[in-house]
Amino acid sequence: MRFLLVNPFYPISETPSPPLGLAFLGAALERAGIETRVLDLVVYPYSREMLRDVLADFKPDIVGSTCVTMSFDEAAKVLREVKEINPSIATAMGGPHVTFRAEETLAENPFVDFIIQGEGEEAIVELTRAVETGQGFDDIVGLAYRKDGRIVSNGVRPPGIDVNTLPVPARHLLPLGRYRTLGMAISMTTSRGCPFNCIFCVGRKMVGAKVRYRDPIKVVDELEYLAGLGFNQINIADDLFTANKKHCFAVCDEIMRRGLKTKWTSFARVDTVSLDVLKAMKAAGCSAVSFGVETGNEEILKTIKKGITLDQVVKAVEMCNEAGMMPHASFILGLPGETPETMQESVAFGDKIKEMGVSHGFHLLAPFPGTEVRDRAEEYGLEILTHDWREYHANRAIVRTASVTPEMLNDVVLHWEEEFDKYLGFIKERREKGLTDAEESWPLDNLERIVLIYELMMNRVIEEHGRWPVSEQPRGEDGPVQTLVGRVMSYTKEPEKLVDHTMRYAIERGYLRHDTVDDHTVFSWVDYLP
Repeated sequence: MRFLLVNPFYPISETPSPPLGLAFLGAALERAGIETRVLDLVVYPYSREMLRDVLADFKPDIVGSTCVTMSFDEAAKVLREVKEINPSIATAMGGPHVTFRAEETLAENPFVDFIIQGEGEEAIVELTRAVETGQGFDDIVGLAYRKDGRIVSNGVRPPGIDVNTLPVPARHLLPLGRYRTLGMAISMTTSRGCPFNCIFCVGRKMVGAKVRYRDPIKVVDELEYLAGLGFNQINIADDLFTANKKHCFAVCDEIMRRGLKTKWTSFARVDTVSLDVLKAMKAAGCSAVSFGVETGNEEILKTIKKGITLDQVVKAVEMCNEAGMMPHASFILGLPGETPETMQESVAFGDKIKEMGVSHGFHLLAPFPGTEVRDRAEEYGLEILTHDWREYHANRAIVRTASVTPEMLNDVVLHWEEEFDKYLGFIKERREKGLTDAEESWPLDNLERIVLIYELMMNRVIEEHGRWPVSEQPRGEDGPVQTLVGRVMSYTKEPEKLVDHTMRYAIERGYLRHDTVDDHTVFSWVDYLP
């Protein structure tokens, strides 16, 4: 049996990281002896012709795509075209969006054969075995499918996998090199589960209220491996890394015992951190911690069942400062009860903690399927304005409250974006005058590199134009690079100085390599890492 896993496209502006969920699924499939491949359309350009080639080469029995709400349409497009190319291939979808719209998804998309609801590592293996043997699907908990012309759901698979029995994520299936080249972070987890009930989140429904912890030794084994891959940042992507003080200390102590000197970040709640925990995290290499503050209004905090207070936010920030930790805070505008006055409270509170050294940002409420805020929108006084899933990216308003319009919500975020653009413009102006050092200009330099590299990747410029006869390039060691820069300039509007710097940057760091093959110079991205 062969299983092709798909990571559907979503924009680089969402700062994607290598798809950890697919790596877990791939590891489970490989452990079961199922040949597995990942098609990552976040960092490879998609076309029907490319899909046809992949299907012809790999010959999968099943193609399965993960998705979040924002990427559902992209995932559906791929599976629809799989069926058009080869109707005999079984198709499946998984992830939070389809978990809570399983029957609707099957009804609306006849080209989707199966939906895996909830945790997928066990169910995906059981599904593959059932497809292989033809024994039926009635006993696969978490599966939705068609039977005798009707849609059948076996219910959401209850969270409960022993996380210490899961194989290490199969990251060898992922094009890690492309993410590293784009400056993205790589993620890992030390636990699964979230005991909290925030009405805008499906985390608890997907992974359960009981937090299941991985063995700290295995956690640090994985962290040590990731540290050797050369990523700029490692994110511990637990719903709540600090949920259990004992576990947090155990991981930090093991990192320090081994003498690892790698930087990582984590998520936390302001009511689950303490000074001793933050100091331990800092000593173990944690450089930043992210808090979901959500709003500057105490009543809205109660409405959304966040379970924190603004005083706790301030206290957590003070502890971060004392521990030498960089705190980050995120806000959500457009929550139930939002008014022009509460929006101003959030902006003012953001300004207050910014003065305390907090970096912070604003998003807009996206009422995802499965969330309480969506299921009870009318009771909460919310009007959901669209069911176009592509709009559920939380950067533009798709809800209104009784006194707050979409335009009012968008104005805050647009102002925030304009301020960031002004900041970059200020750096650019100073850089052009020769007034910046490397540290000051890094945010702009890095962004410009990422934009250019992504343009080259998604237009296959290196693949299609990175090969030429050696005789056509200048003599000397620098000849291949000079020729590459000239060729790239024919396919981009970016300044030659940026192109030259970016190509040399990528080559020097081993992101872009060149070889001589049959008297031709051949450049290629380093896609897969050991």
